[in-house]
Amino acid sequence: MALIVVFVFKTPLRKLVIMGLDRVKRGRGPIVVKTVTGTVFVVMLATVYNAVAIQRRWIQEGEVNPTDQILHAKHLLEASLMGFSLFLALMIDRLHHYIRELRLRRKSMEAVKKQNRVFEDSKLSVSEEIKVMEEEMTKLRGRIKQLETQLEEKTKEASSAETNAIALKKQSEGFLLEYDRLLEENQNLRSQLQSIDRRLSFSESKKVM
Repeated sequence: MALIVVFVFKTPLRKLVIMGLDRVKRGRGPIVVKTVTGTVFVVMLATVYNAVAIQRRWIQEGEVNPTDQILHAKHLLEASLMGFSLFLALMIDRLHHYIRELRLRRKSMEAVKKQNRVFEDSKLSVSEEIKVMEEEMTKLRGRIKQLETQLEEKTKEASSAETNAIALKKQSEGFLLEYDRLLEENQNLRSQLQSIDRRLSFSESKKVM
């Protein structure tokens, strides 16, 4: 009964009792406990049988012997004590088993809670990393848009420069043609002047003669 009371209340003594029972259940302890329990159970059955035999003898003889009364009472007390002891031993064993299971469950629950905390922390860190990556992606997209607009502007400038170059090329070709025409006219005019000079010189030579 004292052990059961110790199991019920959470005290430092309960830890000591649990540690002692853990040691008893290791190695050869369970075999010894089962042997003692079986012996006590057999002795209890024998005591109950003797008490029943005395009671039957009373019924058959119809007389009550004081010695038989004392033996009958002694057998009943011994059987009650052994039965109550076996019952308390079973209760202690079950309480010890349930307390151990409860401790294991609590440890497993604490481990699961720690894992959940670690998972939540890692989840938060991953979400923060995702946010940072999304911000970087938005910055990169803005930079890409700026580069695309700059590329479009440069393309327009290049196309306008190309059209200007084509126009300048056409204009230079026109200038070259005009230069050739003017050069040809200049040569024609020089040839005409030379012919006029020859005529004048020829006519002056005739007047002198």
